[in-house]
Amino acid sequence: MSPRKIIIDTDPGQDDAVAILLALASPEDIEVLGITAVAGNVPLPLTEKNARIVCELAGKPETRVFAGCDAPMQRKLVTAEHVHGKTGLDGPPMDDPTMPLQDQHAVDFIIETLRREPAGTVTLCPIGPLTNIATAFARAPDIIPRVQEIVLMGGAYFEVGNITPAAEFNIYVDPEAAKIVFDAGVPLVVMPLDVTHKALTTKPRIDAFRAMGTRVGDMVAAWTDFFERFDMEKYGSEGAPLHDPCTIAYLIAPDLFTGRHINVEIETTSDLTLGMTVADWWRVSGRAPNALFMGDIDAEGFFALLAERLARL
Repeated sequence: MSPRKIIIDTDPGQDDAVAILLALASPEDIEVLGITAVAGNVPLPLTEKNARIVCELAGKPETRVFAGCDAPMQRKLVTAEHVHGKTGLDGPPMDDPTMPLQDQHAVDFIIETLRREPAGTVTLCPIGPLTNIATAFARAPDIIPRVQEIVLMGGAYFEVGNITPAAEFNIYVDPEAAKIVFDAGVPLVVMPLDVTHKALTTKPRIDAFRAMGTRVGDMVAAWTDFFERFDMEKYGSEGAPLHDPCTIAYLIAPDLFTGRHINVEIETTSDLTLGMTVADWWRVSGRAPNALFMGDIDAEGFFALLAERLARL
């Protein structure tokens, strides 16, 4: 089979960075058509810069990076420096990137790519707020049936919220955008906190990155050392969840994950539960399924895949 053509839509973020590295390390499985940056974990000038930093770290400066939307569709931007640090990639110092940012707006790139490539051959992989994707769908509805699949990190059900009691960060930042995407009718795979909180960076797993003896291995270990402190204190867990690489791992090895095809609705009106992913896990609503909502992961297999692929860079 030929590699899966994807666009990574991202707001790096240390775990976003690991997802990008995994994709760029897996050319037999994934062809990265471009990386589109969105405001999320940190503001847009940092997310587009961080995406380029990661591409250069991977030794892939030819990867095209596009800057997209700098604010949610209808709301003020909420960021997560309290998790990722003021740069989004806090931890070891990083050199500024030398590779260029593309002149084209990310939304225009998404629209143009989906119109150019054969229908049903491009997968969108959003691992931040869904602003760029929803804006593209709203501006060019003709591209919606051309999308092969959307594989996203966002939402929660059993794990409830990580930014409010009810909402996961990526969905909460732009719930109106999330509603557009979840209602679009595109085949949808969701990696919620229910899965990512089972993909924890334990000491042996971080040690495996550091034992690679490469700059990438050292950097990934240092990033996880930095941001796991927040989650370990918050949840009392053994390590921190590597959220975003779950999406790329699914594209490479879907058997690592199990879930259910269910209905998922996005709450956009309630002050109390704004951004909640109302996942009908028990299929009690009678609403038609619109998403493959993952519930479990083979964590050992996931980290083995990460170690094997990142060691190539």
